[in-house]
Amino acid sequence: MHDGVPWLVADPKAIRLEWKNRWQMALRDLEQRQQSARAGLQATESAATRARLEALADGYAAQHRALKLLLADLGLAGVADLTTYLALKTRLPTQMGLMAYEANVFRDWVWGQTENEAALSAIDAALADGEHDTCLVLGAGAGRLAYDLHQTQTPTLTVAVELNPYLTTLTRKLADGEALTLVEFPLAPDSGAHSAIPRTLEAPAASAAGFEVVLADVMRPPFQAGSFDLVVTPWLLDVIDGDTSALLGLVNRMLRPGGRWVFQGSLAFQRPDPLRNINLDELRELAAANGFEVGPIEESEQPYLDCPESRHGRRERIVTFAAHKQRAAPEVPRQQSLPDWLAKGRGPVPALPSFQNQAMATRIHAFIMSLIDGQRSLKDMAEVMEAQQLMPKAEAEEAIRGFLIKMHDEAGSDRGL
Repeated sequence: MHDGVPWLVADPKAIRLEWKNRWQMALRDLEQRQQSARAGLQATESAATRARLEALADGYAAQHRALKLLLADLGLAGVADLTTYLALKTRLPTQMGLMAYEANVFRDWVWGQTENEAALSAIDAALADGEHDTCLVLGAGAGRLAYDLHQTQTPTLTVAVELNPYLTTLTRKLADGEALTLVEFPLAPDSGAHSAIPRTLEAPAASAAGFEVVLADVMRPPFQAGSFDLVVTPWLLDVIDGDTSALLGLVNRMLRPGGRWVFQGSLAFQRPDPLRNINLDELRELAAANGFEVGPIEESEQPYLDCPESRHGRRERIVTFAAHKQRAAPEVPRQQSLPDWLAKGRGPVPALPSFQNQAMATRIHAFIMSLIDGQRSLKDMAEVMEAQQLMPKAEAEEAIRGFLIKMHDEAGSDRGL
């Protein structure tokens, strides 16, 4: 249990370490962004630019303080510097970084009334012909939909499941009636003053009894079979790494006979394997194969992340439907956990071919970096590579150029430039 949120995961130590690294990386990223903004103030005399950079610098500092306060009770503090986290590849992935869903936080709890009401209305319509007493929201994000469903549908129990501790902590505190202050950084602010906006996040009221927040992996749900009358998957299927059919099988298992699954989202799959980028027709087939009968499908065009102080926003064709569980789904293979040598540190680390290849690549990269002395040119470095019989000079020069272009780009990205 952390700050009122149970962590129900297969390997809590490994998950804790991962989020500890990501939290430290997020804090250090904010520190570096603040430093970059302050440095920019020394390089410009433009009043408009100075106003924007001052707002950003103050905003990054305020957000840094707010995050430390919000997550202090999780015990995620660390002492490593930024270069260590970069070397260990503790970066903020597009989908699972600590702050990856920051815009959703402010949509849910500050300015997104139109979007929140549209999502809730569509689900209410899908559920109009039935009742439920126990509700599970998988991939609850910042928690507003789960909260709204609990307040309006009035089940005895609603469980909001999310794997990101920033989002679970925030949801728990807001649902308990706390007010939080965070800083929003709109993607395309409509003025310099709106580059960093202090926001007060607050629920309309403390949640009714029976609203629970759990940190867990949606592909390894920690619930007994038949625990829920209703399972909702909002904007989930297209962002998880797991197999869609396997997830539907898990949803089926957690529902009682006759229970209902509600899907809501845009079906914007962007997985590397085109076989897995399913459309609505394929989703209906998968639902049927996993024991569901899909009811009427509603499609509506709705605003999405339409921050009023930003010039950026979009509209999405949102799909919503409810499906009844008609029969049990085929058995879902258990999701494999990490091996003991990795998760628990037991036994020798195997010399996997991928590790050996990476080791060789790392040695070559280290050798190239050792050649950077502030004096050598690309041609000079290529001559050393040839002298060491690593690569012909002409080929080495192009290879080094490509490697350093990547390093240069990543350095700019890490600085927030």
